[in-house]
Order: sequence, then structure tokens, then C-alpha cells
Amino acid sequence: MNPLLAKLEPYPFEKLRALIAGNVPPAGLRPINLQIGEPKHPTPALVKDALAAALAGLAAYPLTAGTPELREAISAWLARRYGIPAPDPATEVLPVNGSREALFAFAQTVIDPTRGARVVCPNPFYQIYEGAALLAGATPVYGEPQSWSGVQLVYACSPANPSGRVMPLEEWRALFELSDRHGFVIAADECYSEIYFERPPLGALEAARQLGRDYRGFVAGDAELIKNFLLYRTYHGSAMSLAVQAASIAAWRDERHVEENRRLYAEKLRALLPLVRAPLECRMPDGGFYLWVRTPVDDAEFARRLHAQYNVLVLPGSFLARSVGGVNPGAKRIRIALVPPLEECREAIERLGRFAATL
Repeated sequence: MNPLLAKLEPYPFEKLRALIAGNVPPAGLRPINLQIGEPKHPTPALVKDALAAALAGLAAYPLTAGTPELREAISAWLARRYGIPAPDPATEVLPVNGSREALFAFAQTVIDPTRGARVVCPNPFYQIYEGAALLAGATPVYGEPQSWSGVQLVYACSPANPSGRVMPLEEWRALFELSDRHGFVIAADECYSEIYFERPPLGALEAARQLGRDYRGFVAGDAELIKNFLLYRTYHGSAMSLAVQAASIAAWRDERHVEENRRLYAEKLRALLPLVRAPLECRMPDGGFYLWVRTPVDDAEFARRLHAQYNVLVLPGSFLARSVGGVNPGAKRIRIALVPPLEECREAIERLGRFAATL
């Protein structure tokens, strides 16, 4: 067996299952699950129609690089969204099967474990960053390191999971300058880029353009990085079926379903945020669909008792972070995923408030 597997931490949802294993919630309260960011909004009709129309492609053996039409659709969207010259579809764009696969596989491509590799992750963070670093033979570093020696890859997440915070231009400038100085690659995780409530979040390619830089290694970025990433994924066996590519093309070319999705999340956040009252604390996120709520007691104990007494599942913030210098930045926080319908979320927040009032 690969000995690096032993270094992996249990996934946050595994920890939560263990935490609530002995609970018997009240039978009269229906369960409400706000622990995981699994989208619940209806799949857009144009995506389903495109998928159905392309089902004949299920028998085909797709190329890992995807069809030229898909790469062109992604390139055109990037140009429209970020106001940048369209990336070369042939050399600077590569379709992937979701952000998790890309974030993991990219680390396996760019990390050289023979040189004492280190990977910088935000803290709190999406656990794929840590797992990708460990299985690539690197050491994860949580938050800004005291020394940048040996850093080969930095994961940046904006809007952030779980806080929803967006990185401003000056932070991108500082990160790019550190990359120039120390030679590491930046992997910008922007999976929540289209869920925002005031202004579109600044993206890495957009920031590079505003700062007068070329694309720096979606996946879109430096052509040499994309070339090697394609080589890795060709052996990894992660090609996207032609039917899914057809659905993806339809989605990239349409903004109406994106706007509707954003409207639904904004409606939920604006309706529910005022219901989060003392002793809980929360602010409106810049992007994403999470509430990052401060609790007056230990976050794991809060989540356990909330489930036991009110049948609502939320994720303890400490499960999404690592202790550095004896401090876990997720402690006394819970992450609430506002993915169910509005009325179900409203009921969950009201139960949350009743529970919190007893503390």
C-alpha cells in the first residue's frame, strides 16, 4: 500500500458522522441537512436538453483534452467574465470533471517531492488541498508561512470556503510578487466565482491582467503548466464523456441560469442573515452560499447538541482547519450550507436560534 495514505486526515463529514453517532434526534422534527455544499437548485433545462441530445456520444472514446468546441466556449466565457484577452483554447484551457479532480491532480503534476516540497493552504481550507499535497509527497503549510523556502505550490481560494471572503487586488499583487521571488505555482480555486451579492469577485487571471502580467500559472493559465497537466490527466483516465461536454458547452454559453442561481442564493442569504442573532455572530459573505457563524461554545459540541436536540446538521468549523501555534482558526465557528429551499433553510435557522438561546 502507498504509505502516504496513512497521512490523510479523515474527511470533515466522516468526523461529523462519528461526532453524532450516538444521537437520537426528536422524531417530531424532520431532519435538515446544512452540512455539505451539495447544490439543490434544479438543473437548468438547457443543460438537460443538451445532455439528452448528445447521448449517442456515450459510445465514443473521448479525448482528455476535450473537444475544440468546449475549450472555445470556456475561453470565450473567461474573456467575457474577466475582461481579458481570450486564452488560447488549444494551449491554455483544459476541461476537467469538477474542481475537486482538478485541484487534486494539479498538485500531482507540479510538485517535485525530491526537493523537500511544501504546499501552502489557506486556513480554514478545502481538505482536497491538504490531501493533494500529502499524496504528492509534499508537506502542507497552513496559512502564510514564516519562510517560503521549499514552497512549490500555493492554493488560493476566492471566494473562500468557508468564509466567503474575496481576495482584493493588493493581495493578488503580493502573492504574484512572492511567486516571482520564490518560484512557486499558484492554483486559484474560484469555484464560487459566480455566486456573489454585490460585485463580481476579482479572479486570478483578471488580477494578473490588471497588474500588467501575462497569465500565470478552471483550468486556464500558463501553457507549459497546461501541457504537463494534460500529460498527467491522460494517464489518469479522467476524460469527460462527449455527452457531458455537450451539456457543458451549453452551460458555458448561457448566463441566464447563472443569474437565476445567484438570485436564489442572494434571496436566501438576505432573508436568513437577520435571523442569526446573539449569542451567535455572522456577517454577509462576499460570495459563496455558506454562513460562517461564530458560536459561544465549542463548535463540535454545538453541532452535536444542535443535531441531538433539533435535528439540524451543520459542520463544525474546527473540522475545516488545522491548529497552528496552538490555535485552530475554525474553532467556535460552524459552517452552514444554504443549499436546501428557502423555507427549509428558514426553519433550520429558527431552530438554530432556539438552541443558541439556551446556551
